[in-house]
Amino acid sequence: MKITGCELRRIRLPLVEPFRTSFGTQHARELLLLRMVTPDAEGWGECVAMSDPLYSAEYIDGAEHVVRHFLLPRLAAVAKVSAAHVAPLLAPIKDHRMAKAALEMAVLDAELRAAGVPFARYLGAVHDKVPAGVSVGIMDSTDRLLDAVAGYLDAGYLRIKLKIQPGWDVEPVRAVRERFGDKLLLQVDANTAYTPADAPRLAQLDPFGLLLIEQPLAEDDVRGHAELAKRIRTPLCLDESITSARAAADALAIGACSIVNIKPGRVGGYLEARRIHDVCAAMGAPVWCGGMLETGIGRAANVALAALPGFVLPGDTSASARYYAQDITAPFVLSEGHLQVPDAPGFGVEVQPEALEEVTISRTYVNLGSLR
Repeated sequence: MKITGCELRRIRLPLVEPFRTSFGTQHARELLLLRMVTPDAEGWGECVAMSDPLYSAEYIDGAEHVVRHFLLPRLAAVAKVSAAHVAPLLAPIKDHRMAKAALEMAVLDAELRAAGVPFARYLGAVHDKVPAGVSVGIMDSTDRLLDAVAGYLDAGYLRIKLKIQPGWDVEPVRAVRERFGDKLLLQVDANTAYTPADAPRLAQLDPFGLLLIEQPLAEDDVRGHAELAKRIRTPLCLDESITSARAAADALAIGACSIVNIKPGRVGGYLEARRIHDVCAAMGAPVWCGGMLETGIGRAANVALAALPGFVLPGDTSASARYYAQDITAPFVLSEGHLQVPDAPGFGVEVQPEALEEVTISRTYVNLGSLR
């Protein structure tokens, strides 16, 4: 496929309510979108880097810079490219996985649209709908937390994930479990907020029958997670530590986790995400699809990914209304606890021009011919 140009568009979507984690509180989601232009079709990609380098070392200003000045010139240097070629072409540029993932994503969407192939079929999906979980941020009080969880359960969500941090962990989890009972699928996410010295505190979560504790320790402390796993009964899941299929295999091999959260942006793209799925399936480890407050573009791709056979746990594939009053695509709507997998070519969603213009901060068009 010949790429003629790429539009870099910054958007800012207000959240329906603040979303608080152990590393900060978000009131709006700023994102970088890429629109890849080819003679046969256009494709959209979404960079999930945050405004500040708090979740990972990547951040949106840096991602836009590296896409424009380092990644796009490498695509421009070849006459034609397919999605499968993007990662090898960009490999000499170290890290910047979220930026690379957005570029691969845009190429993949254009390629599949041109071929008339839905993303789910391309991946090898086996389901036409996927169970949806929801992530609940840190609250000011337990009463507010219980009200929020009740609302999500009433809406039909099949799994609840609670964000935790030191000082907001055992008691909120106890309150949710006591209020909603043992049948509730419940898990927690620490976003690296603890240290190995907190093992006794984390062990206090064992009686609550959690599905998993997600990423309690620093992302580079894989051995620490392996030691922690020996001291608690609750299964450990890794998020930030998993940057590739190799990292997933290594973590599982040493017992640092028994479950993996797959976030395509974090690992460099959906093709690497599928490889992680395959590695985990071969090693008998369940996976689920994490979320990064994506627009309908990224949500569509995540829902298709979550329809692969190894995704046996409900992911963070929440309905659009969980985060945004107005998305830039038609909203994903919860139906009996599930989201429908798009079946149109590419990612299967169309960007709504008026909605996109309302949230656009800036845009730049790069003619790839000028980079050659």
